[in-house]
Amino acid sequence: EDSSLRNPEKSPTAHAMAGATQIKNNPVWMAVRPFVIGGVSACTATCCIQPLDMVKVRIQLMGEGKAGAVNSNPVSVASMIIKEEGVGGLYKGLSAGILRQLTYGMSRLGIFQALSEKFKPEGKTAADLDFKTKLGCSICAGGLGALIGTPADAALVRMQADSTLPLAERRGYKNGLDAMFRMATEEGIAGFFSGATPTILRGLAINIGMLTTYTSYKKAMAPYLGADTQSNRFFCGALSGWTAATASLPFDFIKTRLQKQKPDSKGVLPYAGVADCFAKTLAAEGPLAFYKGYFTYCIRITPHIMLTWVFMDNVKAFLKKKDLM
Repeated sequence: EDSSLRNPEKSPTAHAMAGATQIKNNPVWMAVRPFVIGGVSACTATCCIQPLDMVKVRIQLMGEGKAGAVNSNPVSVASMIIKEEGVGGLYKGLSAGILRQLTYGMSRLGIFQALSEKFKPEGKTAADLDFKTKLGCSICAGGLGALIGTPADAALVRMQADSTLPLAERRGYKNGLDAMFRMATEEGIAGFFSGATPTILRGLAINIGMLTTYTSYKKAMAPYLGADTQSNRFFCGALSGWTAATASLPFDFIKTRLQKQKPDSKGVLPYAGVADCFAKTLAAEGPLAFYKGYFTYCIRITPHIMLTWVFMDNVKAFLKKKDLM
């Protein structure tokens, strides 16, 4: 007779459950778990959305410094990229994008989850946090995450913009790590953290729009779509993404301009900082320039945030099923 039948506690299933419980209660796993969930979710979403991000950056850089209409049709711009650079052109900067999510994405989502768990009401979930607490958690997570992710973010923008420059001015970065290394060695700390201020401002705006809304949207839509169904996750994730996109586009626009800029023959940069970029863009291109590419930006940001939330909820469900959470 099988000994595991006489002693159920010694069966493979029992041993596996005991092992999972040990891991679940391990202090190290408990500390890194929010960051693992956030990193896996953010990187997976980025792989899906990278072509849209490429199109968004190209639209923002068209007609820089000049008034007048530019081609803001995402389908047309995507077709142009494919025609001139091949399908691979849409994935230019993917290595930097993944690197960015392993810094910015992982840290902001991990910090927010950790803070939400710490401050949630006893016996309740993160969805029950009041708005002020959610706001505080999102500001901390967004600001710290944006600062940590600034070098990778600058590398991503430069790689995506490189082929728009004349041949003599192209940087020719090999990948995200090469871009960051060269930024640090060729330009010093200023280049390494180029656009840090607008990146943090954008991070704060996008995280307030994203992190303060998702659980509230899910709770409000639960009577119609189910408490924790896939349809609720997708729908409320999309609403959360649209909110974040609308709040953050002006900051993203300025960030892109600052990170892409190159010094002239005298070594002078086109913009001295956030305020200077804002003033010069407003004077040369008008106020609507800050929402240039709004449709494309929403199409890029909304699915990324939606997929990030969907992946996060499903990863959490998987870990709970395996008794690892």
